[in-house]
Amino acid sequence: MSLTPAGFARTADQGLARLHWHDGGWVRPPAAELRRLRGLEIDWPAGEVPLDDVMELAAAGVPLTAAHAPAWVPAGLAALLTDRDWLAHEPGGGLRCLADLRREEHSVRLRRLAGPTATPKVSIVMATMRPGLVGEALAQMARQRGVEAEVMLGLHGFTYDEVRPAVESCPLPVSWVEAERAVPFGEVLNRAAAQATGDHLAKWDDDDWYGPDHLADLVMAAAYSGADVVGTTGEFFYLEPLHVTVRRVTFASGASYPSEVWSDHVAGGTITVSRATFRDLGGFPALPRSVDREFLKAAHESGARIYRTHGLGYMLRRGLGGGHTWQLPLGHFLKVAANQWHGFRPSLLMEAA
Repeated sequence: MSLTPAGFARTADQGLARLHWHDGGWVRPPAAELRRLRGLEIDWPAGEVPLDDVMELAAAGVPLTAAHAPAWVPAGLAALLTDRDWLAHEPGGGLRCLADLRREEHSVRLRRLAGPTATPKVSIVMATMRPGLVGEALAQMARQRGVEAEVMLGLHGFTYDEVRPAVESCPLPVSWVEAERAVPFGEVLNRAAAQATGDHLAKWDDDDWYGPDHLADLVMAAAYSGADVVGTTGEFFYLEPLHVTVRRVTFASGASYPSEVWSDHVAGGTITVSRATFRDLGGFPALPRSVDREFLKAAHESGARIYRTHGLGYMLRRGLGGGHTWQLPLGHFLKVAANQWHGFRPSLLMEAA
């Protein structure tokens, strides 16, 4: 079985090992040991050799590094291998360790470089009651790389005229439906999704932030996992009233909240599913609240396989409560924070200004 990012460990308990060429092939530690390593340091041979095994390791998210790269190594790979900033932080601080975060970011960059080259069509589905947030949401959708995106908007309680300038300035194809405020939120999502033509449907929340490779990462995760439903961890939160960013890698109970695992839970604003599977599951439940949770519950009970990938390209916004369907006090997020920073501090993969 080929290596994939599944099982990636946020914290390594061993240091760097060596990847070297010997007797016609690349030599590395056994697959069972790779996840325990901080990474692999490449020792290059004197002459040009095949890079298939190196690219397989990169696609699996094994952190690779090299002090230099020969001229025959492709420029994109060479740049990543010799960018050793992720090694600047000392490991050993447990889940709060910044070295682990930088290591995971490096892992994801390698996966992207070595991943599929096809450009899938993704239908982004967003229902919103807040016309003032539509423009920023569309701008983030337009940043998406590695996919052909279209947008299906559910305008919940207001008319298209209120968002016409934002829609007309969006370079993506945008379809919309208008629904009265009394229509359940899940039904608004379904009416919007009915217009989709993409291979995949991706749910989008109007007040969160998404990195430019968010959709491509989700489609890639669906490909290497074979999952029916994919989504990310809900890992980074911006607590707006406090002007604080927190990173969560455990539940309130202290149990680990890992990525690259099979699960029955993913962040609701990142649910992604093939259009055929979405139809087979009957769409979103026509409920006013808890739509994400009930959709995932129904998918799990139907036997659908749900996979949770990394959350480094996604940032959730939390205010004082009333504006969110997920009602938790700000203190909850502070309690489960592995890291806490002043200001807006997403992962570097968000490429935020």
